[in-house]
Amino acid sequence: MPSACDAMIEDIEDMVSSSDPTPHERQSARKNIIPRSRKKKDLLINEELQADSLIPGTQKIWMRTWGCSHNNSDGEYMAGQLAASGYKMTDDPTEADLWLLNSCTVKNPAEDHFRNSIKKAQDQQKKVVLAGCVPQAQPRMEYLKGLSIIGVQQIDRVVEVVDEAVKGHSVRLLGQKKDGGRRLGGARLDLPKIRKNPLIEIISINTGCLNACTYCKTKHARGDLASYPVEELVERARQSFQEGVCEIWLTSEDTGAYGRDIGTDLPTLLWRLVEEIPEGAMLRLGMTNPPYILEHLEEMAKILNHPRVYAFLHVPVQSASDSVLMDMKREYCVDDFKQVVDFLKEQVPGVTIATDIICGFPGETEEDFQETIELVKLYRFPSLFINQFYPRPGTPAAKMEQVAAHVKKQRTKELSQLFHSYNPYDHEVGERQHVLVTEESFDTQYYVAHNKFYEQVLVPKRLEFKGKMIEVDIYEAGKHFLKGRPVDDSKPFTPSIATPLQKGEVSGLMQEQLANGVHGPASTPSSSISMLGSYSLDREVLKKLVIGLTLAAAMLAFVVEKLY
Repeated sequence: MPSACDAMIEDIEDMVSSSDPTPHERQSARKNIIPRSRKKKDLLINEELQADSLIPGTQKIWMRTWGCSHNNSDGEYMAGQLAASGYKMTDDPTEADLWLLNSCTVKNPAEDHFRNSIKKAQDQQKKVVLAGCVPQAQPRMEYLKGLSIIGVQQIDRVVEVVDEAVKGHSVRLLGQKKDGGRRLGGARLDLPKIRKNPLIEIISINTGCLNACTYCKTKHARGDLASYPVEELVERARQSFQEGVCEIWLTSEDTGAYGRDIGTDLPTLLWRLVEEIPEGAMLRLGMTNPPYILEHLEEMAKILNHPRVYAFLHVPVQSASDSVLMDMKREYCVDDFKQVVDFLKEQVPGVTIATDIICGFPGETEEDFQETIELVKLYRFPSLFINQFYPRPGTPAAKMEQVAAHVKKQRTKELSQLFHSYNPYDHEVGERQHVLVTEESFDTQYYVAHNKFYEQVLVPKRLEFKGKMIEVDIYEAGKHFLKGRPVDDSKPFTPSIATPLQKGEVSGLMQEQLANGVHGPASTPSSSISMLGSYSLDREVLKKLVIGLTLAAAMLAFVVEKLY
């Protein structure tokens, strides 16, 4: 096919016409051009090449949490903030760019798992951020050297720490939150969070405690008592119910001590919360030590009898020997514990009392241990947490004369055998009960529900039961569970006042407001968290804009270089 040109151009210089400037004239004109620095151009090119790996918020994060429900609540808040900021939370540690390890300092095995996870992350060339009680209590431990740490009262700044860790920097935020010199309970309660179970909200009502137990390392991390104001806690519960939650857990290092630092008390808070609980939804109270619940026994009995509060209380005794309790600095005697249990059993029929026992505390004699055995025989606790004593570094108990390891093991074994010798739920077979279905069993074969006494009831795995209050006939009892058969003519009752969030969804993204195009301040009580959706969107858009501008600047620098 003929060319559009009349004649072939044999050399590129033939394209220059007589009217074009000569090479000498072009060179003279260059004298009026101010040369640009190539440094900036090179920097922009480098930023463009590394944009995918260095811009925070584009990475995947895997989080592991050990320990109590307070720690789990902190983990949910950290995951929510990171997801709202653009990070992708993953359940697969191998595909994650960064591991966020949220630790527990109560026992040696938990810290051992934590330490091993750090090493595993480093072996796999993963970025690491540490959280929880271990680094808060002992940030100078050798195996924590050079790693980023987010303190237990600084979880609202987790995004800042992760951002810096992604860039390869080491950041440590371990300070306490204060207001006018008064220590606060911790980070705000209205932060975004990802609930592990969308049906259950865990609310920390206070942090720290008033005790100084000689074996406790958690005190070194959580510190003295600091309570959240009643109104903030009530508001958080209200927001949770508006997101489809049907069960609330109250947690802290000692719920019974709540409010003593701010001029209020636990019953006052509980009565306010009860007003907010929808019909069919339930409230579970967390652990309380005997000294601070003694003065509220009558009110506590009334609250535990309320139809929307589980008749369940976790009261750790630790030992039935007054001598051992004194060495532990527990600030009560075994008769105080018995008074709590006896009163509640009398005033709250069927109440479940859970307790903890430490075997082999320093100085514990065989006679001391037998007193503990007799206590368990007397009350036949349906829920008993048995712990072999572990000396924690930096605690007074670690410096005491230790019980021989084989004796500790033998006592732990003996107490465990006693616990497994009785079946606490046999008498309930044949009963008809209302249960709230909130979880899936570990073996995935059943749904897990709880009756009024917070006893675990396994029910058929039918989708229509999840998040519902249903009526069942108890037909089997095991050591740790009951099995219930749904009553044929009974319809499931829905306690949730809104559709629950999807698993992994960030709390605070109010779907109704987004669907209705609401962008200004919300008129609902949840206005403080209603804007999280726009926060997440704005940050994501900003990241894309930064990448786009970086690429555009690099291209512009390239063009300028070619022109001149």
